[in-house]
Amino acid sequence: MNRTIGLIEARDLSKRFGGVQALDAVSLAVEPGQIIAVIGENGAGKSTLVKILCGVYHPDCGEVRIAGKSIRLQGPADALAHGIARIPQELELCDTMTVAQNLLLGREPIDRYGIIDESSSRQQARSALENVSLDVPLDVPVSQLGHGQRQLVAIARALDGNATVLLLDEPTATLSPTETKVLLERIVKLKEAGTAIVLITHRLAEVEQVASRVEVLRDGIHVATLEKDEISRKNMVHQMVGRDLEPPTAENLTLGSTRLTIDAMTSEVHPDPIHLEVKAGERIALAGLVGAGRSELLEAIFGLRHRNGTVRIDGDRLVPLHPAAAVEAGLALIPEERATQGLALQRTVAQNAMLPGLHREAGWLGWLPSGAGEKTAHDVVNRLDVRPARTDLPVGDLSGGNQQKVVIGKWLALKPAVLLLDEPTRGVDVGAREEIHQKLRTLSQQGVSILFASSEMEEVLSLSHKIVVMHEGKITGILTTSESTEEQILALATGGELR
Repeated sequence: MNRTIGLIEARDLSKRFGGVQALDAVSLAVEPGQIIAVIGENGAGKSTLVKILCGVYHPDCGEVRIAGKSIRLQGPADALAHGIARIPQELELCDTMTVAQNLLLGREPIDRYGIIDESSSRQQARSALENVSLDVPLDVPVSQLGHGQRQLVAIARALDGNATVLLLDEPTATLSPTETKVLLERIVKLKEAGTAIVLITHRLAEVEQVASRVEVLRDGIHVATLEKDEISRKNMVHQMVGRDLEPPTAENLTLGSTRLTIDAMTSEVHPDPIHLEVKAGERIALAGLVGAGRSELLEAIFGLRHRNGTVRIDGDRLVPLHPAAAVEAGLALIPEERATQGLALQRTVAQNAMLPGLHREAGWLGWLPSGAGEKTAHDVVNRLDVRPARTDLPVGDLSGGNQQKVVIGKWLALKPAVLLLDEPTRGVDVGAREEIHQKLRTLSQQGVSILFASSEMEEVLSLSHKIVVMHEGKITGILTTSESTEEQILALATGGELR
């Protein structure tokens, strides 16, 4: 990499966690008015690098330099004092507090009597929002904002804290196409105003759109720098995985009998009766904008939400609001929020892998034998290629993509008849995405029925046989994937009609 001294510079950073070398002599320089994209497969060391740059981790070797001076950052607060702010993928906002309270938390203007100056607070909060061109009420709880607006609030808070360097970790992972477009426009404007930005993302189209330069990591090692005229999806994928990805082979589609039947199902989110069937070996995508009711539909089928109507697995009716019965009937749900819904982050890979089938591991009187779940855990690690290939690590220490593999793998260990997936490859790199897609194709060839929700249009079109498009809790159309276009899907997703 270039050794020019930038606004912020990493020199020969190395970091090891136990037996895992997360970073090995990685260098990086970011100048004002640049967007540097850091890409790589899950576990490549991207998040570790960013956490060192903002003081969460201390490097084993190497140094961080700011304005040409070597700095040892003592933590995120110290980093912010030097103008460096990290916006993590899981936003650190207080949902029950208002927009203004979140923006000024810990640095509220105080009058001479030690009382918060409400007038000055509102003025400062409004000014902070203007920095990112966000117009939302100051008095609403952050929980009432959309994902994109929440991202902008987090960025506004960092900039108002005098941040001149933004470290963005998967900022668009949970956003709709419209929210993504708005956020990327704001990021470009911040760059043009002189902010230095380090962007971690698996969405390579976004990298092509906004990056000034791309730095590629693989297994903790810097392997390539791509300048502006070299940035293309093909080049990025090749450098990330060390090879060109093979296109999926053509499938001989042979569907079996109906495995999942949804008949006249309604809920508080789905006012009109929903009728849907998924046959053995069939993969059906749920498409739509944020708020269309896709996640809620999957949760209602699984028994996490109240529903009316009938859901059957292989002809057997499922009891409403009874997820355990759904699991026993052969249903599995991979949730969207792996950190809060899919994993116990402080527990090991082995403990997480055995959770869905814990009752099956129990022996006489419900006692768990020593080493219970170890075989399941090793199967999950090997079948899904979890890296590092260890079952004793806390799952929270894994990268996001490897966490997703554990979530999927632990449910596949139960050999479900019907698999429900909500954003199956959110925050997953292109290599891992192809691995997961291939695993799902193999499962469907084995007769598993798959119903998945995805905001990635490319994923919807490449992985499904049929596309069910939703808008405001209603099904607005069912399309055959091979005959569908993005324009048709978006027309239905916005409540329009096909021409």
